[in-house]
Amino acid sequence: MTRKTWIEVALNGGWSPRHQPGVPVTVETIVAEGIAAARAGAAIIHTHAYAADGTQTFDWQVYARIIEGIRAEVDALVYPSYPFTPGVDVAGETAPRFAHLEALAERGLLDFAVIDPGSVNLSLRTTKADARPAVTYVNPEAHIRHALAFAQRHGFHPAFAIYEPGFTRAGAALARVAGVKAPVYRFMFAERFAFGFPPRPWALAAHLALLAEEAPGAPWMVAGLTVDVRPLIGEAVAAGGHIRVGLEDAPLGSAMTNRAWVEDAVRLVRQHGGEPATAAEVRQGLKALAVG
Repeated sequence: MTRKTWIEVALNGGWSPRHQPGVPVTVETIVAEGIAAARAGAAIIHTHAYAADGTQTFDWQVYARIIEGIRAEVDALVYPSYPFTPGVDVAGETAPRFAHLEALAERGLLDFAVIDPGSVNLSLRTTKADARPAVTYVNPEAHIRHALAFAQRHGFHPAFAIYEPGFTRAGAALARVAGVKAPVYRFMFAERFAFGFPPRPWALAAHLALLAEEAPGAPWMVAGLTVDVRPLIGEAVAAGGHIRVGLEDAPLGSAMTNRAWVEDAVRLVRQHGGEPATAAEVRQGLKALAVG
């Protein structure tokens, strides 16, 4: 039996065209690229939204236009981002940070609850003595618990981004007490940044050993930030994992489009004995998973 591999495309992220020239930023281009990526073989689509001035927006109505536009043409699981919060925890900011997700869920426009279960310094490997200190991507436990309660209330699977191995341990522990459906663990490999692991087979093996202890049987993906995960696709398919590609994750200055990243992932999945899953097959796989 051919192994079904989920392919997710991360269309743009927080990069502006200044850093990643090919990223789509208008509603129309995001919708078009999401549709093209789905037709190329992506069953899951992750996107950020942008305002008219080119800055990120978390206006639920902008996200609604994107999600409805993609869903009108293709069957895909689509999910948005939530605001990047550098600095320290401010208790009053917890609910507003997730307000757009609540609005989208109320209208049936969400497929996952996006949650990053930890905080991390975004230090560069090539940093210099006189460099400005890197920002910290902050996800206080109060925010994680709030987001997991949201996931439990609406019956969503959490979509975890695992920047550091400790994110797996914390995420699994908090998911258990929240009583949520099994999270999807996205292992965020890195080359340019100094967090986590580089995209190496030994690093994937370490992630999987820890996941087997903390959340046995949970679905997982290879992903990253400014990194090419294609060398790990064979290892991932063989181990029963899934794949995320796209211009949010790709090395900066990528000459490939989102569709091209998906097409290459499809080629490599098939080369290693897998077959890209359809959106319906992803939903079926998620339905078979246990809580937590």
